[in-house]
Amino acid sequence: MQLRHVRTLLTPQDGAAKVTCMAWSYNNAKFAVCTVDRVVLLYDEHGERRDKFSTKPADAKYGRKSYMVKGMAFSPDSTKIAIGQTDNIIYVYKIGEEWGDKKVICNKFIQTSAVTCLLWPAENIIVFGLAEGKVRLANTKSNKSSTIYGTDSFVVSLTSNVSGKGILSGHADGTIVRYFFDDEGSGESQVAWQGSGGNEKFFFDNENVCMIFNAGELTLVEYGSNEILGSVRTEFMNPHLISVRINERRQRGMEENKRLAYLIDIKTIAAVDLVGGYNIGTISHDSKIDWLELNETGHKLLFRDKKMRLQLYDIESSTKATILNYCSYVQWVPGSDVVVAQNRNSLCIWYNNDAPERVTMFPLKGDIVNLERSNGKTEVIVAEGVNTVSYTLDEGLIEFGTAIDDGDYSRAAAFLETLEMSTETEAMWKTLSRLALEAKQLHIAERCFSALGHVSKARFLHETNEIADQVAKEYGGDGTDYYQVRARLAMLEKNYKLAEMIFLEQNAVEEAMEMYQELHMWDECIVVAEAKGHPALEKLRRGYYQWLLDTQQEEKAGEVQESQGEPLAAVGLYLRAGLPARAARLAMARDQLLANGDVINRITTALIKGELYEQAGDLFEMIKNPQKALECYRKGCAFLKAVELARVAFPAEVLKLEEAWGDHLVQQKQLDAAINHYIEARCAIKAIEAAIGARQWKKAIYILDSQEKRIAVKYYPRTAQHYATLQEYQIAEELYIKGDRPKDAIDMYTQAGLWEQAHKLATKCMRQEDVSVLYITQAQEMEKQGKYKEAERLYITVEEPDLAITMYKKCKMYDEMIRLVAKYHKDLLSDTHQHLGKELETEGRLQEAEYHYLEAKDWKATVNMYRVNDMWEEAYRVAKAHGGANSYKHVAYLWAKSLGGEAAVKLLNKFGLLEMAIDHAADNGVFDFAFELARLSLKQKTPEIHFKYAMFLEDEGKFEEAEAEFIKAGKPKEAVLMFVHNQNWDAAQRVAEAHDPDSVADVLVGQARFAFEQKEFQKAEAFLLRAQRPELAVKYYKEASMWSDALRTCKEYVPSRLEALQEEYDREAAKKGTRGVEGMLEQARQWEQAGEYARAVDCYLKVQDPSNSLLVEKCWLKAAELAIKFLGQPRSVEVMRLVGPQLVAMKKSSTAAELYLNLDLIREAIDAFIEGEEWNKAKRVAKELDPRSEEYVDQRYKEYLKNQGKVDSLVGVDVMAALDMYAEREQWEKCLETAAKQNYKVLHKYVALYATHLIREGSYDKALSLYVQHGAPANLQNFNIYKRLFVEMVNAPGMNSTEAYPSWADLRDVLFNLCENLVKSSEVNTPAHEEFETMLLISHYYATRSAAQGVKQLDVLAAKLSISLLRHTELIPADKAFYEAGTAAKAIGWENMAFIFLNRFLDLTDAIEEGTLDALDHVDFQNTDIPFEVPLPAHQHVAEATREEIRDWVLTMSMDQRLEQVLPRDERDTYEASLVAASTGVHSLPCLLTGYPVLRNKVEFKRPGKEANKDTWNKFLMAVKTSHSPVCQDVLKFIGQWSGGLPSSSLSFQ
Repeated sequence: MQLRHVRTLLTPQDGAAKVTCMAWSYNNAKFAVCTVDRVVLLYDEHGERRDKFSTKPADAKYGRKSYMVKGMAFSPDSTKIAIGQTDNIIYVYKIGEEWGDKKVICNKFIQTSAVTCLLWPAENIIVFGLAEGKVRLANTKSNKSSTIYGTDSFVVSLTSNVSGKGILSGHADGTIVRYFFDDEGSGESQVAWQGSGGNEKFFFDNENVCMIFNAGELTLVEYGSNEILGSVRTEFMNPHLISVRINERRQRGMEENKRLAYLIDIKTIAAVDLVGGYNIGTISHDSKIDWLELNETGHKLLFRDKKMRLQLYDIESSTKATILNYCSYVQWVPGSDVVVAQNRNSLCIWYNNDAPERVTMFPLKGDIVNLERSNGKTEVIVAEGVNTVSYTLDEGLIEFGTAIDDGDYSRAAAFLETLEMSTETEAMWKTLSRLALEAKQLHIAERCFSALGHVSKARFLHETNEIADQVAKEYGGDGTDYYQVRARLAMLEKNYKLAEMIFLEQNAVEEAMEMYQELHMWDECIVVAEAKGHPALEKLRRGYYQWLLDTQQEEKAGEVQESQGEPLAAVGLYLRAGLPARAARLAMARDQLLANGDVINRITTALIKGELYEQAGDLFEMIKNPQKALECYRKGCAFLKAVELARVAFPAEVLKLEEAWGDHLVQQKQLDAAINHYIEARCAIKAIEAAIGARQWKKAIYILDSQEKRIAVKYYPRTAQHYATLQEYQIAEELYIKGDRPKDAIDMYTQAGLWEQAHKLATKCMRQEDVSVLYITQAQEMEKQGKYKEAERLYITVEEPDLAITMYKKCKMYDEMIRLVAKYHKDLLSDTHQHLGKELETEGRLQEAEYHYLEAKDWKATVNMYRVNDMWEEAYRVAKAHGGANSYKHVAYLWAKSLGGEAAVKLLNKFGLLEMAIDHAADNGVFDFAFELARLSLKQKTPEIHFKYAMFLEDEGKFEEAEAEFIKAGKPKEAVLMFVHNQNWDAAQRVAEAHDPDSVADVLVGQARFAFEQKEFQKAEAFLLRAQRPELAVKYYKEASMWSDALRTCKEYVPSRLEALQEEYDREAAKKGTRGVEGMLEQARQWEQAGEYARAVDCYLKVQDPSNSLLVEKCWLKAAELAIKFLGQPRSVEVMRLVGPQLVAMKKSSTAAELYLNLDLIREAIDAFIEGEEWNKAKRVAKELDPRSEEYVDQRYKEYLKNQGKVDSLVGVDVMAALDMYAEREQWEKCLETAAKQNYKVLHKYVALYATHLIREGSYDKALSLYVQHGAPANLQNFNIYKRLFVEMVNAPGMNSTEAYPSWADLRDVLFNLCENLVKSSEVNTPAHEEFETMLLISHYYATRSAAQGVKQLDVLAAKLSISLLRHTELIPADKAFYEAGTAAKAIGWENMAFIFLNRFLDLTDAIEEGTLDALDHVDFQNTDIPFEVPLPAHQHVAEATREEIRDWVLTMSMDQRLEQVLPRDERDTYEASLVAASTGVHSLPCLLTGYPVLRNKVEFKRPGKEANKDTWNKFLMAVKTSHSPVCQDVLKFIGQWSGGLPSSSLSFQ
């Protein structure tokens, strides 16, 4: 866990400032801190202090410092906080859900001693401890407390479990008491959970734990436990990627074993010990992991990656092994550590996973589906096709592993005894032997080594067991603790020092020495003898020396002689042992030996013979023979010693020796060491060669730069090649240039792909054509080497992309070729794809050809390619994917056609195209294939095919064959129609009579049609009558425009259709214009002559000729005449109703009216006269014939005058209508002038309309002047107008000035007039009346304020009026009122009031911006008559710049310490402008001049409720007299009217 300091909540204090307690709320949104001064500070989750409150003592008489807060806890819903105090009380404060909510005490619990600690574990339950040792419970719901349990010791601390159902209490005497409220361990798991909106996912796959995954965190809850077992961060929630093992197979010596393996990321596994809560392993893998599982003991982990490789990880040893390279199934065998997996067609079993290389394999034919273990049998279930086969595992081998884990080695050995020796059992015997030795079960270990064939170990253990058994027999126990047994076991482990220590602890020196002697460890044996002062020490040494000689260990014998001070004997032994160097070292260390020439001679001879020249040289140098020493050094390549000797004895030989030294180092491949020696020997070429060979390139360049160019030029390219391989191309280029090899530098850049540098160098060093030739040649060379990319770059560099394209085409690298064509010849891309497609098709590479055809957008070529190659499935696929909507169907059809027979039917059925294919074959004339398909599958389609075949034959002109096919298709009528179409009437008649008698009539009709075409009308009519089709005769006559014959035939044979035919004829006549009219007239005359008057009338009425209205009029009159004469009343009236309006429209109103009168149609006649504007005739007819219509005529006459705008004429007829017309035309002056001549009510109706019109246009001042002029009646319907005028005035800008007095005075006078009228009306004392009285008072205040603003002595009076208006902010805009009151107070120096009012103004402007008044604080206006609930102004009444000025002033004043943010009070202890006393509720009357309450020295007026403050009244009178202000005089005049007269005009000072 890493802790990080975020911020400091409370800064350090100078003195003692103890924090007594702290508490977090359950929702983590609040943090409470109580300080030593008993104040609770509340912080939000970000550490910002948001609130605070002071606690209180149990009894105030003891003072605030009489207690300390010792405990504090939030309620579970985080809205309350409990405070435990040392003055024997607990308070519960309700702090609310939001910051700033009021804090109230909702519970208190008085106790018998000090509260020392408390917690709030559950709703309504507070648990707390007392100083007297009791632990008690307080119920906030019942407000009662009770004792849970009592102790004799001070309660120090309390805590609860997660569920809140159990508590722990810690006490001063060290005891801890646990208490459960109910049975915590018997039910299911319950853990506290911080919800996240229901996004948790639960997995119950594991039988021991529930896995909860939420927002990247995995939480484990063990069933039956009420605490979270563990939590880890992982993004991988698949149960196959999480493994949990909870005490699944208990092991000896382990009480709790709970482990988890999960993915940290997709390639990393973490293993966690859930008991200790620490990480026990992290496994990083090189591929994504898709499955993992721990074994039951949690010590080994199997996991598989996306490459299907199976890995085994040993958590204890942190080793990982790949045990299978391909794994499709894997599982641990239940109750063991045996692994079963499938590797393609093999079943793999690891009976001993300590040796993962030992695997048992069986061939499989299917897939493993399950692993079952029951009744002492383990089976692998394999699905082989439809069959299920089981493979039984070796239960003995499985049991072995289980026995090992359980520590039952005897059972393990017994299992192994039953098995034949194999690689698996051998590994098991080895494991068991190791474990048996560790457990000192020596008999089992002996058996193991016997089974493994380790005879010596088995024999040694056998002897050890005999010793142990003998000791056990004599002394009891198992004998393994006996010192000889322990020592032998140490010897078995080759820990001889431990064995020696065990022997010597028991003073068994002889046994320790015997052990070393048996092992021929004479040195250790002698050390023991020396340490213990053993008497046989000398004998041991002699025996040791003799033994060394007997075993020909002369070197060891020489060391013994040397250590015993016998150097001469030691030299002899060293020489006998062939160790002359050892002898030489001894001789050089002993002066007596150096003086013995014979010994030195023998040593040097042996050294030279053994080619130990350096040692010989050292010896010669010591005996002062430098010549021999130098020769030996030279032969022995000891050049350092040779050079040092030569510098002293033979200086001329130094250079030769340095060169020889360098040559020797070169032979020894120590080239870097040789460089300096060659330089010392002045062999520059050899030095360069050595530096290059040693890859000391900088040194080589340094040497080369110091040489002549002829020497250095051949070495520069070699060094350049090195720098080129290091990609240090700039250095390499310089070296190539120095070596006269610019082409190599260009090649270097080319091979590195640095085409720009290569080209730059080439152009600098070569001609352009040579560059091109070089690049192309180089590209061709690379092309031969298969380096096509490099070749391409070279071609592109010299702007020869076509060569690159040709190269790729030649190499059949078509993708690269296409890429270049797309880049450099985009216009040829499609053709290239087409060409490649054809080429690949020719080569038989059809799939590649398909790609190119499709890229060329030629899917048809692809389909055709596959068709040609009889690859119909591919053709169908391409057509379906890339062709049109029906192309694949066509391919399927062709495919089926190529198959034929049953195969074709099956194929088409497969694609669901059978019926379509039959239709397609028939439609395309492939009738044989269509008949074949229908015969094999859809016989019901055969008639349809016959029919299509018949139509085909008909088109071919093969009528006889077509006839037969039509009849086979069951369509004889089609054959008849075929012959009729070809005018072969006899054949048509024959077929009809033989096969379709119903078609005989069709034949006759056909003959008739032909006769009509030949103009043989009589013959045609005869045919049609034979066919009983007279309606066709009518139709043909009509089509030939032979209307008379058509009408004749229709009348004779189809009389029911005669009327419709006549109407059609009429329409045709109308279309033909004049010619049609003439025909219509002629027809009408014919009907008239024939006595068919009804038809004649219809014909006359149908005559329409816009160009000859006289003719039309005559026809209508004729129709009316005939109707009146011959057709009776109903038809006559009907005709007249048609003719009359037409005549009126033609300005023949009088004619129409006379016709109407002939039929007694009085109203219609009157309307006709009215339409002709013959009003006198209309009135006369109405008066004489229908008096009831006189009013109708008058009404129409009024409407006529209105429509004609003859208002002046209308006045004499209908005044109200005339007034409405004036109003509609907005001729308001005439309207009001005319209305004034009527009555008061009429006048005010139109005054109201005019006022409404003016208000809509924004001219409320003109509307107000209307009521000033005409008075304000108490009409209910006018109330809204009056209110609207008031609202417009109080909202209008610029009204806070002297100049505004006339407007305010007008409003005041109108409202006064209204109120006076209301007193006399039925609306008296209604809410509306009261509201208008209030408006009058407000208007009076505004008017008086405007008047006072013009007189300097009345500034205070004007300010008081602005302040008094604040009590009416429910009717006037609040922001404007507070602004005017504040600025007025500020102007006369009342800064306290100005600050409060302007601060309120700013709050209101913010509320207007936000659209709500909910945030307003009314504290400053408590106990005043200024209303809180006021309407929110619709807009700002004060400009932005002014608001900012006010904001700056308020901010400045808020810093002034002298400012008191309270309103001034009077003798009532109430805000001085309030009419209501705060303490008594007594209501005072407002002063008529200031609006302030009149308390004393009042001036009373005649009308009740009207008073004034005497001082104010006197000042106002004085100001009026001295200033002679007309507006102030007008105010006095109004007050006199309003209050029933003024008091005495003399000033009153009493």
